[in-house]
Amino acid sequence: MAKLTKKQKEATALVDATKAYTLKEASALVKEVTKVKFDASVDIAVRLGVDPRKANQMVRGVVTLPHGTGKDVKVLALVTPDKEAEAKEAGADYVGLDEYLDKIKGGWTDVDVIVTMPSVMGKLGPLGRILGPRGLMPNPKTGTVTMDVGKAVQDVKGGKIDFKVDKTGIVHAAIGKASFEADKIEGNAHELIQTIIKLKPSTAKGTYIKSIFMSSTMSPGIQIDTKSVI
Repeated sequence: MAKLTKKQKEATALVDATKAYTLKEASALVKEVTKVKFDASVDIAVRLGVDPRKANQMVRGVVTLPHGTGKDVKVLALVTPDKEAEAKEAGADYVGLDEYLDKIKGGWTDVDVIVTMPSVMGKLGPLGRILGPRGLMPNPKTGTVTMDVGKAVQDVKGGKIDFKVDKTGIVHAAIGKASFEADKIEGNAHELIQTIIKLKPSTAKGTYIKSIFMSSTMSPGIQIDTKSVI
């Protein structure tokens, strides 16, 4: 096991591993235990009582974080010429179609989100092996395949994220930055957790929210009392 640095030891000493904190307490504490020199990402990990192998227990959704993600999200709008002005006005970083499809075929994926139109999805199919593993394939369920391109771009830029339970039953999501005020971290975390709760599959039995941990980049995990958010 790798040795902890002095700063990591200081951070670990601040967290009581035997205690489950309220969301409010954890949101303040995560700022204290962040010892890196850059603006660290704040993440939430929610373990669910579901079996992701069963289609009727898959938990996936979108949420608009009230205080944004703190990240400058780079958006590519793959649209027909009649929608280019709308996408640019909404704040898309890259706008076009065939030239960007060619760039992606060549391995270019320097974007965070791709927004497109239903009529363009057929052209994206062959690029699934490139976009899929990187989580970049647009999906109607996440609002990234739509005729309302402008709104989709604005939503993504404004803090809309999509999440999905992984094969181990955990939802991982970045909910802000360590530079955020504690109440904004709390607000974003609360919005995500409540959205996950609303998406509980009717076929899920037993305890749905099994555990919640908050952490920042390279910080120890802070356990959150699930009763404080349910």
